[in-house]
Amino acid sequence: MDNIKDILEHNKQFVENRDYEAYISDKFPQKKMMIVTCMDTRLVELLPKAMNFRNGDVKIIKTAGAIISHPFGSAMRSILVGLYELGAKEVIVVGHHECGMAALNSDDMLHHMTERGISGEVLDTIEHSGINLKNWLRGFNNVQEGLMETVELIRNHPLLPSDVPVHGMIIDPKTGALDLLVDGNKNLAVKS
Repeated sequence: MDNIKDILEHNKQFVENRDYEAYISDKFPQKKMMIVTCMDTRLVELLPKAMNFRNGDVKIIKTAGAIISHPFGSAMRSILVGLYELGAKEVIVVGHHECGMAALNSDDMLHHMTERGISGEVLDTIEHSGINLKNWLRGFNNVQEGLMETVELIRNHPLLPSDVPVHGMIIDPKTGALDLLVDGNKNLAVKS
């Protein structure tokens, strides 16, 4: 199967038929929100529908497990850009039940890397440069734990404005049902 060929053929028709017109928006999130969620394929269309978001309503950042693992990495930078430059006013972290990051085993993943041609020398070089690959590739024990760590990392970031609520939710990837774990509005009073 040639996915690129299929994509380009579809895209040509999409543009010729002007199907894009249904998605016209600008770069500013109309609902003034940033969403950090998992890259799970089940959430691609389900999450926006379950949260009543349309194209242009929110900025969505997708990571494995909805995890932000470094306070000065690209995901956190994207949140700050959304807040300071694009008009977002709040952040929602949305994890999901049955997340693959809860079952991720870093030893297995390192083994898969060597099976696909990454040499032990490369892995050793990375380790000797100060990066603990087993720690970097680890998942989490449960979805709630992973969600709470990310909410806390964002909420306690030294560059986060004090008036930004950071919420935490878990979505059911089958039904779209949402559970609120952290109401960021309640935490604003504590942070001030």
